[in-house]
Amino acid sequence: MTTINEARDRHRKEFYENIDRESEYAPGDDPVQHPFHELLTTFIDKWNLQQKKCLEIGSAKGLFQDLVVDYTGVDLASSLSKYYHKPFFPVADARLPFPNATFDAVFSYATYEHIPDIDIALEELVRVMKAGAVCLLAPAWHTRAWFADGYSVRPFSDLTFSQKLIKASIPIRDSPLIRYPFVILRRLARLGGYLLGRGRPAVLKHRKLKANYQEYWQSDSDACNSLDPFDVILWFRSRGFVCHGYTNLAKCLLVRTYALELQKPPC
Repeated sequence: MTTINEARDRHRKEFYENIDRESEYAPGDDPVQHPFHELLTTFIDKWNLQQKKCLEIGSAKGLFQDLVVDYTGVDLASSLSKYYHKPFFPVADARLPFPNATFDAVFSYATYEHIPDIDIALEELVRVMKAGAVCLLAPAWHTRAWFADGYSVRPFSDLTFSQKLIKASIPIRDSPLIRYPFVILRRLARLGGYLLGRGRPAVLKHRKLKANYQEYWQSDSDACNSLDPFDVILWFRSRGFVCHGYTNLAKCLLVRTYALELQKPPC
């Protein structure tokens, strides 16, 4: 009997295997034009990673495989292998096919919001990093539940009455004046739990989303997690990581960052 998770993983894999890689889903073949390029090259230079063993999680078409000498990419779709001249591993789930403490650095762009078993995925990320290794983590933060149905891009004429109400409410729900006070209150509650449980690895707090693997309406309509960078910082801090730029918990409360720069403890 096929389980719910097995069916989910099958639909998810079929979706990513069959995406038109030349479509708007993954535009461009020039790494310099990619929105992650400048930040990634700065990260590589800062940590002198050009000759180090590096892993990209969610490597798509491997646009960054020549930024370092010793590069390995992983992604869900085996159909991506044709884009690589360096090692590439298709992965069926959150598990990574590498021994413990393999990599000096890991980087990932717009990926972890798409991994259903994100707790396992983050534990695997930690496992394959060497002591003292660094990570540049840049998921899409705060993905919205309405992305899956494309409410932001579909005209009102396409929608039922209840869907029209959802679409009409989006400008209000997305307003920083409305959202940000609730974000801060939620973070304060999570911080209290983190401080009470200090000394124990934190559980990642996140919102599960229903990903759309039938029709790609807009960016992140296929996302299955909504992540707050504050919660991700707490998760890594509780495991001894340093989050560079956010070592102060008070500053963490106001985080609105694009990417997190994380370092595994040296031993």
